[in-house]
Amino acid sequence: MAYGISTYAYFWRISARAPRPMTLPGMLRDTRALGGEVFQICDYPEIETYDAAQLADVRALADDLGLTLELGTRGVRPDHLLKYLDMARQLGVTLVRSMMNTATHRPTPAEAIALLGASVPAYADAGVTLGLETYEQVSTDDLVTVVRGVDSRHLGVVLDPGNSVARLERPADVVAATAPYVVNIHVKDFAFTRRDGWVGFTYAGCPLGTGLLDYDGMIAAVGAARTPGAPGVNQIVEHWLPWQDGGFDATARLEHQWTQHSISTLLRSE
Repeated sequence: MAYGISTYAYFWRISARAPRPMTLPGMLRDTRALGGEVFQICDYPEIETYDAAQLADVRALADDLGLTLELGTRGVRPDHLLKYLDMARQLGVTLVRSMMNTATHRPTPAEAIALLGASVPAYADAGVTLGLETYEQVSTDDLVTVVRGVDSRHLGVVLDPGNSVARLERPADVVAATAPYVVNIHVKDFAFTRRDGWVGFTYAGCPLGTGLLDYDGMIAAVGAARTPGAPGVNQIVEHWLPWQDGGFDATARLEHQWTQHSISTLLRSE
């Protein structure tokens, strides 16, 4: 098991709102400076434009910094997943995160099982694990049905219990249902706050340890469900940080503070 940071922890600093968006090398160096051991390049479309030389440069920088790389994308179509498998080989990646749906494709569980059955064997042959993330567009029961239906130790679940609250699924229930299949964990805390005038709530991120995430319970459940000798599960820092009234500078400063706090908290928990 190792602790790391995702591109989602740099959400605003790599966005179009940034006067000078952080580059991938910049994120890698920042992760190392903060004590991270893993960097997950997740939902970062620019990586798909990299040629072999650029991917080799990213891998070399990660090696120099002592970082393990992971990849993240969306969808279960074989051609897309095999494209990411090729990138994984070039980057030395052994964990690729994906999600069941894309903007243009929402497979049924049966369809997803068939599609994944066409690509997961190639992942297994390459020694790469594919993880499907828990989130509100797909019920946890359906996600587990797909993982069990494919029945490969190279397909599992990327656990992010906060995502499923929007589907009215309790985080503790999501953890319990997926624990035996977890291959990666996204660590982000979350909370409800009252809107002005007490008209409804805002559901958003908060600094790790200050919200509703039962971090200790989640880690204990996943650990108890692990098969003896199974590979460790990396924990990856993410955020749901709302844009701040002070503009980009205030938002970027707080984003850095949350990232620093989260990875420091995880490292202290060892």
